[in-house]
Amino acid sequence: MVAFALTVSVSSLSLAEDTFTLRLAQTWGPNSPILGETVEHMAEMAETMSSGRLKIRIDASNKHKAPFGIFDLVRNGQYDMGHTASYYYKGTIPNAMYFTTVPFGMIAPEQYAWFYHGEGMELMQKVYEPYGLLSFPGGNTGNQMGGWFREEIKSLDDLKGMKMRTPGFAGEVMSELGVAVTNIPPGELYSALERGTIDAVEWVGPALDFSMGFHQIAKYYYSGWQEPGAEVQFLINQKTWNSLPADLQEILRVAMRTAAYDMYIQSTHESGVAWDRMKEDYPDVTHKTFPPEVIEALRGATNKLLKEAAEQDELAKEIINSQREYLRQVRQWTNISDKAYLDSVAGE
Repeated sequence: MVAFALTVSVSSLSLAEDTFTLRLAQTWGPNSPILGETVEHMAEMAETMSSGRLKIRIDASNKHKAPFGIFDLVRNGQYDMGHTASYYYKGTIPNAMYFTTVPFGMIAPEQYAWFYHGEGMELMQKVYEPYGLLSFPGGNTGNQMGGWFREEIKSLDDLKGMKMRTPGFAGEVMSELGVAVTNIPPGELYSALERGTIDAVEWVGPALDFSMGFHQIAKYYYSGWQEPGAEVQFLINQKTWNSLPADLQEILRVAMRTAAYDMYIQSTHESGVAWDRMKEDYPDVTHKTFPPEVIEALRGATNKLLKEAAEQDELAKEIINSQREYLRQVRQWTNISDKAYLDSVAGE
């Protein structure tokens, strides 16, 4: 849905130009830190760079009432754009979830390299094109934490029967290990944990977890395995995109890419600040890593599910193989650069 408004220049020598107002629906609630700020930042850049010709009106989830319905809202033309995470829609388009993250997969810099210099963007468009949509990287949280747990996880048996909120492919992996997995909208997570509807919750990391208050209920905070680089997305209705002049398409593309990068560095900054504060203000919060037997079981379940997905769907196979091959190549560099540096200065 594109609203057209004719703006006439005061100069008789200037040509009138169309002004486009796009409506965007986001999964996040009003005043959502980082995630919501990313959308606002993108909209501000697009309007500034276009000298006001491109305006984006943002509706939070409390307005459209469908936090996990962004895919349908944009596909059906109720909104021109969306900001969400592709793995929320694995029930409708299973192949979309690989573009948010894959357990034991690429970290954020590797993932961005795959998107923009590997086959990521091309494959993502293969998935979304049949639905009349375009998808663009919309911001990365970096390596996410494994979640908040009421009880310490000492063995695989501690996972069996546990009720946990964790979305996407990781949810399927956890289910393989006997976890009762559920996906709950962000605004309901704290109350679900507080009331015992769930025993554990995986959200993002300190930058966003601290404000959610999970640490007031669950004291065991585990490092992650499931989302080494979690990319959210901008969705755009193809008809809306086609209606934009070429210069506004490019302005929107640049605004989205810049806002996505800014979200990644903001997440890194805010997580550092939040974790430092959490350690000082809530010393009873205990950081943990999952036991080796749990990690190996999670890895085994991940490989099993990826193998099954590749056998059942040719496009899934193409995406999985592309990610695997790219990771094989780029991880060699990560290992002798970032990993080697961190290993060599461990303890400092």
